[in-house]
Order: sequence, then C-alpha cells, then structure tokens
Amino acid sequence: MMDKEQIRQELYTKARELVPVLKQRAQEADLQGFLHEETIQDFQDAGFFRILQPAKWEGYELEPKDFFEVQMTVAEGCMSSAWVLGVVAIHNWQLALFDDRAAQDVWADDTSVLISSSYMPVGKVTHVEGGYRLSGKWGFSSGSKHCEWAFLGAIVPPKNEGEAPDYRTFLVPRSDYEIQDNWDVMGLRATGSNDIVVDDVFVPEYRTHRSLDGFMQSSPGNEVNTAPLFKLPFGQIFVRSVSSSAIGALKGAVDEYIEFNRNRIVLSDGKAVREDPGAQKAAADALRVVDECKTTLFKNFDILVNKAESDVALDMEERVKMRYDSAYVMTKCAEAVNQLYTFCGSSVIFKNHTVNRAFRDIQTGRTHVANVPDKYGRNFGGVVFGRESTDFFL
Repeated sequence: MMDKEQIRQELYTKARELVPVLKQRAQEADLQGFLHEETIQDFQDAGFFRILQPAKWEGYELEPKDFFEVQMTVAEGCMSSAWVLGVVAIHNWQLALFDDRAAQDVWADDTSVLISSSYMPVGKVTHVEGGYRLSGKWGFSSGSKHCEWAFLGAIVPPKNEGEAPDYRTFLVPRSDYEIQDNWDVMGLRATGSNDIVVDDVFVPEYRTHRSLDGFMQSSPGNEVNTAPLFKLPFGQIFVRSVSSSAIGALKGAVDEYIEFNRNRIVLSDGKAVREDPGAQKAAADALRVVDECKTTLFKNFDILVNKAESDVALDMEERVKMRYDSAYVMTKCAEAVNQLYTFCGSSVIFKNHTVNRAFRDIQTGRTHVANVPDKYGRNFGGVVFGRESTDFFL
C-alpha cells in the first residue's frame, strides 16, 4: 500500500500526463458545451476526486495544496476541465462536513458518486417536520451532467420572531431536480454550467449544512471526520476552487505563446516577434504572475493547515486577507493573458488558438462572484482599520 507521499507523486505524474490529452479534447468539448465522459473517467481513474475525500469513504485525505497543484496542472491543458474538477472535487470535502448520514446517502453503494452545486441563495424554503420543503432555480451548476447529487444554496427563514435567517447548503439527489441545458457562453464553455430546477421537494435536516458551522470550523461531520483537513473553513477552500484554475491556464497559455512566437516573423515588417521587447515582457509578466499566485496560494494553505493541526483559530484579518488574495487571482491572470493575446497577431482571433481559449476562459472565470476583488479588498481594508467584516463566507 502506498504512503501519502507516494500517492502525491503519482497524482502529480498523472496530472502532467493528462495535459496533452486535455489539449486535444478542448476544442470539441468547447463546441459541445460539456466535458467528455472520458475526461471525467480519466479523473476518476487517476483518483483526483478522492484527494480531499474522507478516508472513511476511500479518499486520500491529502492537503489542499496537493489538490490545487493537480488542478493547476490540469488547467494547463484545459481550464474548463480544471474548473469542473475543482468545483466537483471540493464537494467531496464539503460532504464530510455534513451529518454523516448525508455521506451514507451519497456513497453507501459507490464512493465515486459526484456532486455538483450552485450556492446562489435563491431557494425558497419552508419548515416541515424533520426538515424542509425546497423549491427554486439555480444557475451555473458546473459539471452537473456528470453528477448524481447537487448542493444548492438557500436562506432558511427563522422559525421564531427575532431570530436571524440561516444560510444553508441543501443536498438534493438527481431524481429531485431537473437540469436545464442553457449553457451557451463566451468562455469556460466545456464546464456545462447549466441551470438546476427544484419543484417542492423534501430535504431532511441532516442533508443541510449551515454556513455558520463552516465558518466556525465546527460542523456535524467533524464528529466522524476528525482529521484537521475537515476543520478548515469552508469559505477558504471553495473560493480557491474557482480561482486557481486560472493560474494553470495562464501557465499553459504562456508556454503556447512562447512556442507560437519563437520563430514567427511579423508579415507587415519582417521582424521576429522574439526580438520585440513588448512580446518579451508579456511572457516575463505572465510567468511572474503564475509564480506570485502559486506562492501566495501555498503560503496561505500552509497557514490554514498549521493552525488547524494546532487547533488554533484564524483571526478575522487573516481570513479576509486570504479571501482577497483568492479573489485577485483572476484579475492578475486576466491582465497577463491580455498581453499574451496582443502579441500573437491576427492568428489569435481564431477560436481554436490555445491563447484565444485561455483568454476567453480566464475572462469568463473572473465574472464569478468569488473572483471580483473590489468588495473583498474594501472589506480587508476596512477590517485593517478596525471595522467589522461585512463578509462571512470566510
């Protein structure tokens, strides 16, 4: 049986081996609007979905930085594939925070079953005996066609006057929702982030997870999943799943950019692109952004894991700074890929150009609410000045 270090190295090797395969599939996946089943199966066979899954359910229980190293590598081949991997695999970690009966519902017969999500707080919730009735329409459920369950967000109204509303994630089986195939967008086209529709279904109490429990690092699942991994704040894990793929996509784009321009001569003036100072700096800046974003990612997770292992609480300033760090990734990567795009000439306007795809995917990814840095930056600055945090998805 392999130890954890051997598992890590095998995962990294498999991720690197899949990069050229995903590049070959990317254009067709873009056109069809969802990933190939072969890609999901490749991820299953490689064990990528199990990296943060509880050992109780045949997972590896590795560290977040191990998972995000794999995700970023996969993104070098196809950002859509990495985006789906990031979001869906993180759900295997989040399910460990629920009451253990929820995991039994999902994995009792097959520990490879996958979960999609949409955390938009749009669900309509009614209290009933033993749980809730849930209805609503949720957008942007990435990888939903490949999943048998969904996490859906909703505000639970207070039972008694004066109590605060309660944001929860509801776990719903595929038989209780409809997928509306409406994904026709500019970038991240292969993520298949379709709408989910639920019409008045019962969700038992144990198949819900309170956002407050995730924030306090004290969830029902901690009774059985006792590793420090599951004491990490939910908000810090999920936001990285929708930003870190851009780091790998930018690395893949700059590698393609260098290869494309290495011997290219500009037709209008007969000069070599590699001699253009602007083209040189675009490559240098992109590689700097990749290194900077990865360094910050790994540094933050070292802090998170060390504190979880020591049972030391994160303070609010640390949380809001890490949230801002994550949100800023897409902006940095977008600015860098814009420069790469500029120095690829007219050929880059064709959709099958790899820099074009990275450009579209990163620009699309930056529209995710978790990747719009302004409000998170303002919140961080406010906390530094002694104000209360306005964000608790931390």
